[in-house]
Amino acid sequence: MAGVLDSVNQRTQLVGQNRLELLLFRLAGPQLYGINVFKVKEVLQCPKMTLMPKSSPVVRGVANIRGGTIPLLDMNLATGHDLLDNVENCFVIITEYNNKVQGFMVRMVDRIVNMNWEEIHPPPKGTGRDHYLTAVTKVDDKLVEIIDVEKILSEVSPMTEEISEGVISEDITQKAVSQHVLIVDDSAVARKQVQRCLETLGLTVTAKSDGREALDFLKNMADEEKNISNELLLMISDIEMPEMDGYTLTTEVRSDPRMKDLYIILHTSLSGVFNRAMVEKVGANDFIAKFNPDLLASTVIGRLEDAAAAQEG
Repeated sequence: MAGVLDSVNQRTQLVGQNRLELLLFRLAGPQLYGINVFKVKEVLQCPKMTLMPKSSPVVRGVANIRGGTIPLLDMNLATGHDLLDNVENCFVIITEYNNKVQGFMVRMVDRIVNMNWEEIHPPPKGTGRDHYLTAVTKVDDKLVEIIDVEKILSEVSPMTEEISEGVISEDITQKAVSQHVLIVDDSAVARKQVQRCLETLGLTVTAKSDGREALDFLKNMADEEKNISNELLLMISDIEMPEMDGYTLTTEVRSDPRMKDLYIILHTSLSGVFNRAMVEKVGANDFIAKFNPDLLASTVIGRLEDAAAAQEG
């Protein structure tokens, strides 16, 4: 186990690789699950916890780890199963999502595998909307399920999705009329958050669930001889997505003369280890951390104002 933990620590220092590294783990049964190593800060044997009265049942307690107090969430219970038992024998995967640090309790940690995003696929169609999967893949011919952690966090600790009063002006909503934005995210929860925010501004939104779908959408527009930059105010893309990640999507867009001028914002929960230099390397225009409705709205408003000024100028 020490080797696995050392490996996690080493790999979390890697940013900007065009491949996905998954930390594999198990909950109460034999099913393998995976989490992107970029989101993992460290893995620990389950520490002593203090109960939190009136907290969500998913929060088994809080623990003091390296000088900070963080909540420990039961990943098995959070995904609709029973409480993990014998927690003293469990492990905790310490993660950072959306600028927040939390630990996920799991039964055991297996290993790290290096994969290509093309080997990661959306959940099978027909599985409904209430499941907790954001993607699936195979390792050694065994199915690995990748859990939609953003869905879990939105249920345990709902965040405001409303834009604060005063952020949107009447002038902005007038400028937004007839403007079209493409959003790309594999998490249904994240897509809805972004879509609601942009529609509040008055924008028309098209949503795609991975980079491949988005690229096909853009290529079809280009094949119809539409001017991409005129048709779309901007594209807001997640980074971690099955089939094609946001880095590759941005690189593909920049390499195609028909769409290379499209304004691109990368929108990611990789706040803790993300390096802005990587955004510049692939040619994105901006990067914002998930999910802050005021920040998202203000960034898009800035783009709206720049686009309006360019038309007038």
